[in-house]
Amino acid sequence: MTIALPSWVRRVFGDDGGEAIAPADLPSGRKYLIFAVMAFGQFLALIDIQIVAASLNDVQAGLSAGPDEISWIQTGYLMAELVMIPFSAFLAQALSTRWLFALSAGLFTVASALCGAAGDISSIVLFRVIQGFVGGAMVPTVFATGYALFSGPQRAMIPAILGMVSVLAPTLGPTVGGFLTETIGWRSIFYINIVPGAAVTVLSLVLIRVDRPNLSMLRRIDYVHLASMATFLGCLEYVLEEGPKNDWLGDPRIAVAAWVSLVAFILFLERSFRSGGPIVKLSPFRRPTFAFACVFNLVIGFGLYSSTYLVPVFLGRVRGYNALQIGLTVFIVGVTQVASTVIAARLSQRADPRRVIAVGLSLFAAALWLASYITPDWGFAAWAGPQMLRGFAVMLCIVPSVGLALNGFALTELRYASALFNLMRNLGGAIGIAVVNTWLGDATRTEVERLGEALGRPGTHAPDRVADLARQLSSGLGDVSHATLVAQGEFARVVGRYALTSAFNEVFRTMAWIFLCALVLVPFCRPAPPTPASAAPDAH
Repeated sequence: MTIALPSWVRRVFGDDGGEAIAPADLPSGRKYLIFAVMAFGQFLALIDIQIVAASLNDVQAGLSAGPDEISWIQTGYLMAELVMIPFSAFLAQALSTRWLFALSAGLFTVASALCGAAGDISSIVLFRVIQGFVGGAMVPTVFATGYALFSGPQRAMIPAILGMVSVLAPTLGPTVGGFLTETIGWRSIFYINIVPGAAVTVLSLVLIRVDRPNLSMLRRIDYVHLASMATFLGCLEYVLEEGPKNDWLGDPRIAVAAWVSLVAFILFLERSFRSGGPIVKLSPFRRPTFAFACVFNLVIGFGLYSSTYLVPVFLGRVRGYNALQIGLTVFIVGVTQVASTVIAARLSQRADPRRVIAVGLSLFAAALWLASYITPDWGFAAWAGPQMLRGFAVMLCIVPSVGLALNGFALTELRYASALFNLMRNLGGAIGIAVVNTWLGDATRTEVERLGEALGRPGTHAPDRVADLARQLSSGLGDVSHATLVAQGEFARVVGRYALTSAFNEVFRTMAWIFLCALVLVPFCRPAPPTPASAAPDAH
């Protein structure tokens, strides 16, 4: 399909056929300002993934929504973000980094305001989908731009800073969301984006001049390729989100979504290789190092998002913590991540990145293994050690993997490499949360059955304990049968609590083995020689 673009559109976007811009030749102060603005925009997009996690009950009550409906506030955001991340590379080349980032930040701000003003569950889900879609463009764009702006030792800090933002934002999200919800109200978790979002939009338009648009690409969009990608990723996210709650392929809707996702994926691959104007180029996978780095990022996303998800679930379901208490308990991870950023960056410059990532994977596995010895009484002090070790280890995983993945690409291909690399981390997170939810449910049922059989064997003291508790309660309740039921219910609650704790231990132990198995791939990642940013301007 050919679309004629009016001349005023070309003037607005700056598609005037001028000389190509070399981002590395910009003044140092300008480069740091551009990077700071874009990194902050990335932080806004990432923190909004989890900022509503601690406030879903309040949103549900405020909008009179059902438990199945409220989950779509998260699911809709993640589905839309997954679609935009790979699409952003095409849009950055067509519109320019300046206009893509400004439009993304501006529309994200508008969608945030609409979420805060939503009056029913349908409207807020729609606005969250828009928010996730437009916000998803900021994440991979800042990685590609950072690598285009800087070279040498300065470039080594890019994965450290952006890696810190990538893991700190989801960690802080529940804390910030819980605090705002309890002190102001749940709508404030969306309204808080308005001022910083508007500032990022304006500063993007004023500061970012790193490439020129190629609007002619908009006339060659392969809409079949775009639709197949959106269908594949959207249905996959739906399967991963709903599968643990609805018996996976045993549910007809999930089975249909899985088949549609598979067919769309096959069509997506066909169009990727044969289309004249592909939305996503898979050429970065020709480099074995990039492919291995993407596998590492998949594993890192699995561990990062799963562990970030599991700890608050344990604190809420087993310890009975509220949103603010959960946020304060997991906050220690973010503090450690900030402290380890500089260490990870320096190690990546001075040591073989494969050794650094091997140490990171090993320490992450050790942190998960320590977490597999939790008891029902674990609180802030008990969780501090495993969480601090995990926060330190994750930066040793992320920083070298980013360098392994993105070094050696010219700017045009760097955009696609960044988009694909970031997509793998998000997919790893989506797969991880779905898988650990399934493991947790299965392990809990198994532990309940095992404990029930053990306590029911002759010679155990469980029946005597229930009878003693019933006698104590009957003196206050006056009804022996009622007291017996209450005693049995209390005993079942205690057994269920210990069974759930044992299930968490099993899940953390399994995750630790996954990280140890990933070490097998480390020797095959041979670092590519970096391409100087100054040699990689965008040709127009």
